[in-house]
Amino acid sequence: MDFKLTEEQELLLSSIREMITRNFPADYFKKCDEEYRYPIEFMHALGENGISMLGVPEELGGIPADLLTQMLAIEEVGRMGAPCFLMMGAHCVHNMIDFGNKEQLAKTVEAVATGVPAYSLAITEPQAGSDNNMLGTTYTRKNGKVYLNGQKTFISGAADYPYMIVVARDPDGKDPKKCFSLWWVDPKSPGIRINRLHKIGWRMVSNCEVFFDNVEIDESALIGQEGNGFVHLMRNFEIERLTIAAYSLGPAECAFEEAARYTNQRVQFGKTIGSYQMIQDKLTQMAIKIENMKNFVYKVAWQDDNKQSLRLSSALCKLYCSQTAQEVIDDAMQIMGGVGYTEDCRISRLWRDIRVSRIGGGTDQIMTYIAGRQIVKQYAS
Repeated sequence: MDFKLTEEQELLLSSIREMITRNFPADYFKKCDEEYRYPIEFMHALGENGISMLGVPEELGGIPADLLTQMLAIEEVGRMGAPCFLMMGAHCVHNMIDFGNKEQLAKTVEAVATGVPAYSLAITEPQAGSDNNMLGTTYTRKNGKVYLNGQKTFISGAADYPYMIVVARDPDGKDPKKCFSLWWVDPKSPGIRINRLHKIGWRMVSNCEVFFDNVEIDESALIGQEGNGFVHLMRNFEIERLTIAAYSLGPAECAFEEAARYTNQRVQFGKTIGSYQMIQDKLTQMAIKIENMKNFVYKVAWQDDNKQSLRLSSALCKLYCSQTAQEVIDDAMQIMGGVGYTEDCRISRLWRDIRVSRIGGGTDQIMTYIAGRQIVKQYAS
């Protein structure tokens, strides 16, 4: 495995740094965070600069790029202090390439080209988080139409993105593995009610309860094969786990670099705090953790680019990176002291944002379950 950056990758990362440095200072993201406002100007800039279309096939207007390059871009955006957790455009497109129809793919590409993810993914329900078999939202048919009824919760982007993919159950389905289907839904449809939830982090994207009351959709809204909803989403889950690991890596680097610079500026007892061994030890351990995260993210992306299974490695990578990034950012706050705990310091935002990485996309406990099961299978005689 050779992780030396190509000239194209170096130019890409340089352009990301230049765009954010020139147009989106820390105060811009601070204000969006304080106002719970989606950073639409930043997202449009990602679209205008082609960054949101990385990894999308050229025939769809995209910029061909392997998964490693896509993870490098996410990492760099996060390292610059920007909300890299909003970058999921290519992910949306590839889902529709894999199991969407032509109209759904066209709508997805149109949205992603502007920098905005095309849809929110409505899976989680009040009684169904890790246990997907408990999903209760249903779809029924009457007079040639399909009707959705139920409730979703913790749906990221439901109030920001133009469309929604809803996982719903066939109430007459006998096999729990074949009774869930995916439906393409306009969130402005009659019968849909969206309530924003207030959370401690990820304030720059909505997180919502969504209620469906006899929401009428056409049969053409079906995504993929009926009954194969979770089969279609399986690859989605594995790539999502790696993406969350990259979401974790970038902000950890940002916090580390800011804290390291601060150690050369803060003077206590007549010396910069960076001259004290306890601070040096903390920085050293943070640097080791970041290096391990980078190697893990790059390796898993390389595995996918080389057509290797991610079933075990993506779970391990997400588990390690989400936990370790939290440790690094917390140590950065400790080095910054009181100033790090204020909202004037972006480390406090990174500290709030990073915590959900251990919940969304599968909790630490579910990652352990998935990875542990795969490890046992590997060594079964």
